[in-house]
Amino acid sequence: MITRSKLVEQLRDYQIRSQHKYTALTLFSPKPHLQTRVDVAVAIGFSLLLAMLVVSTLTTLYLRRFWLSLVLLCLNIFLLSRLRVSRQTLARKRERRLPLSI
Repeated sequence: MITRSKLVEQLRDYQIRSQHKYTALTLFSPKPHLQTRVDVAVAIGFSLLLAMLVVSTLTTLYLRRFWLSLVLLCLNIFLLSRLRVSRQTLARKRERRLPLSI
């Protein structure tokens, strides 16, 4: 049964998602929408980690350590794809909720 409190909670979630805060950081977040300061901190951490991996990959290429640079590049691609998959699964779980029009 649909209660008023569930509708209010869904409306609050919708309003939080529609604020578009920290839109640049949502690329590095495992969640599709940044709602709390912890989500922002995790997104900043992932962005710093990815930047460090890119710099270290370029450094190893400069030093002609091709196998190490290949491993770091694969790790970087894996991390980006894992972030995208986790974001999509969380978005699918969120879609299972009741629509606001009910």
